[in-house]
Amino acid sequence: MKYTKTVEGIFLKRPNRFIAQVLIDGKEETVHVKNTGRCRELLIPGVKVILEDCSHNPSRKTRYSLIAVWKGDMLVNMDSQVPNAVVFEALREGKVKVIENISYLKREVTFGNSRYDIYYESKNQKGFIEVKGVTLENNHISMFPDAPTERGAKHVLEMIEAVKEGYRGALFFLIQMKGPNVFRLNWQMDKVFSEAVKLASENGVEIFAYDSIVSENGIIIDKPVKIDLNQ
Repeated sequence: MKYTKTVEGIFLKRPNRFIAQVLIDGKEETVHVKNTGRCRELLIPGVKVILEDCSHNPSRKTRYSLIAVWKGDMLVNMDSQVPNAVVFEALREGKVKVIENISYLKREVTFGNSRYDIYYESKNQKGFIEVKGVTLENNHISMFPDAPTERGAKHVLEMIEAVKEGYRGALFFLIQMKGPNVFRLNWQMDKVFSEAVKLASENGVEIFAYDSIVSENGIIIDKPVKIDLNQ
């Protein structure tokens, strides 16, 4: 996935979930933050950030969107709209072999009371995939979530029902960086979600975690990462 035009900036502060103050070419700008999560370990005053220049869109209130941040020497994409598109593209182009012989792919399909990110059909299967973007990392360990997600737990539990009805179900954690070698559930942050994922895994829902190659103007899926679901 590629961004059309990006620029560098220096993060100053984040007044609320949706906007941040960033220094760009010596001028303080109000920018849109494309991630409503906490991201406190990423958005530290003074860090270098990457922004998408959206000046081609006349309807926007802000010219720039904050999409990535340097965490030491590791570039982390924190655009929450990206994971679904990256995984969908990887499946469509056969870059990820978690599902073979896909004949049909569609985004945003409802089952029960949940809308799942991807629906697919193959020769002998139909299934749903829920994609989660992972931006939290500590000592080469990636974790999800970085904030409580009641809605996320509901979707995971309903995935179990889909599997019981004969669908294939999967949770796909896209780690939006290159560096972590393990993926874990963030039990301390959200025990309910973590318990839901563990239960889903024990009831036929498949769990995948892949890292990404992140550049200043894009992100592509890379390799599977070891998964540890234990508390």
